[in-house]
Amino acid sequence: MAFGGFGKGTLDFLAGLSANNNKAWFDAHRQDYEAHFVGPAVAFVAALAEPLAKLAPRLNAEPRINGSIFRINRDIRFSKDKTPYKDHLDLWFWEGERKTALSGLFFRLTATEMILGTGCHGFDPARLAAFRQAVCDPKRGPAAAKAVAAIERAGFTLGGAHYKTLPRGFAASTPAAERLLKHNAFYAVQTAPHPPGLATPGLVDWCVERWRGTLPIHRWLVENLS
Repeated sequence: MAFGGFGKGTLDFLAGLSANNNKAWFDAHRQDYEAHFVGPAVAFVAALAEPLAKLAPRLNAEPRINGSIFRINRDIRFSKDKTPYKDHLDLWFWEGERKTALSGLFFRLTATEMILGTGCHGFDPARLAAFRQAVCDPKRGPAAAKAVAAIERAGFTLGGAHYKTLPRGFAASTPAAERLLKHNAFYAVQTAPHPPGLATPGLVDWCVERWRGTLPIHRWLVENLS
């Protein structure tokens, strides 16, 4: 199926699920889920595969649930929020093994907005230690600062700041170190209303061009922490 955009049916389904997040409503609208959520998502990921390969050849774009398309069911085992479904569509394009991927591109569609981003949403302890060493390195630290400046020029915001103080044993030797040592993740993100071309095939090129501006974050992570 060729990608034709995310139209009114998709947005209506997401809005309805947000207002009626329960199994009875979802079961009654399963056909809408298949037609307006899964179908367009699969087509979108398939359409993105070639242009993303030109952007970064090792990115994976798998047009299936549990590939590039996240499951709509929420894991509620350890969450205070017991609603069973996500009220948004999440997509992920990564390098390497999916379960251990360090960085990639992400996409989220809700009933009211779209979120694009690139990078790593959370370091495990080993990668956090490696990130801190890289940030303090005389060459890799300034390269990280340049990557941040590039994504900010592209209209994205740096995400991942978490700590209020510097970690023990580290000093703010440079402005980049002072800022980035307080992170436990490193990513670029942009949240905005739906673009005019959301319901058209042109959404593919629209997203690719915006992701292009975030690649310095992805490349820095892959080159320095892999």
